[in-house]
Amino acid sequence: MMRNIGIIGCSGFIGSHLLERLLESGRYTVVGVDTVSVKIEHILPHPLLTFVKGDIYTLNNRDRIFEACDTIVSLAALCNPALYNTVTLDVVESNFQRPLELVKWCTNTGRRIIHFSSSEVYGRTVQGIAGENLVDRDRESQYLLSEEVTPLILGPIQAQRWSYACAKQLLERVIYAYGIEKGLEYTIVRPFNFIGPRMDYIPGIDGEGIPRVIACFMESLLFEKPLKLVDGGHNRRTFTDIDDAVDAVMRIIEKPEQSCQQIFNIGNPDNEVTIRELAHIMVGTYNDLYPHHSAKYEIREVSAEEFYGAGYEDCDRRVPDITKAQTLLGWIPVTGLKEALVKTMVSYVESYGKKHAA
Repeated sequence: MMRNIGIIGCSGFIGSHLLERLLESGRYTVVGVDTVSVKIEHILPHPLLTFVKGDIYTLNNRDRIFEACDTIVSLAALCNPALYNTVTLDVVESNFQRPLELVKWCTNTGRRIIHFSSSEVYGRTVQGIAGENLVDRDRESQYLLSEEVTPLILGPIQAQRWSYACAKQLLERVIYAYGIEKGLEYTIVRPFNFIGPRMDYIPGIDGEGIPRVIACFMESLLFEKPLKLVDGGHNRRTFTDIDDAVDAVMRIIEKPEQSCQQIFNIGNPDNEVTIRELAHIMVGTYNDLYPHHSAKYEIREVSAEEFYGAGYEDCDRRVPDITKAQTLLGWIPVTGLKEALVKTMVSYVESYGKKHAA
């Protein structure tokens, strides 16, 4: 039976990949809403897609747009770390106030919502605050972040960097309450650093400001600038291939009973590196891919305040416990860090720096 899905933010990084997968399956009709269409131009003519250009929160005909949709995937958000402490009010509005309207609408109309939150809600680890050794391999289980038991620890109010995490966390709590008190059918996704083609932008070419770390490093590689390590690059992250991530989202869509009123970490705990290690891996990979343009890139340390401005803090480590996704969804990520990075880096070269790959 053909099912009807609505995607808010269908032309973003995650949305464009999910849209492709849904349409390729041939089992879904999709209503996609976004303010731009640049990343989905190649599939706009698809007969199973209806694209609505605009901001869903200012459009007056939401009922008509999603009339046939039984599930809404909510992806639209301001999710760039450089914005958290610079346009904090916009960040809170985008990640709490606006999507709260959608949550209420889904509750009132009996629709299922798949809401994308963030692994940022975990904030800082207890071990990081206590100053314990962050790379103690004998204590790996202590660092796994669990949807059910891990405390969500944010920084002080004046550290506005936590505005994004706070807004995302509060909306999760509200969605959870709507599930208990109003019967809302929801699934919350906590992504752990998805990477792949079509992510982010290059400043001065198709965006302004400071993108996330992969794009920052790719700009440095493409245009032979220093790779900047914020506070030495000692913080650790796990990176998840976008195709693995979409596999998980498809299972959430296709398993409504198993995923109803659940929160899922979606990430690859095997792909953990420090940001310093990431910089060296990307330099080596780039030089291997494009030996005719290889260079000895400078890796430079900068302070968080110098890079992001006042009010910025960071979490020390984020490693997901994916037991719930494995158990309820049967999902296991399969793409290693090097493979995921190669796919991502090649796509950047093809999009922004073909002359470097000649």
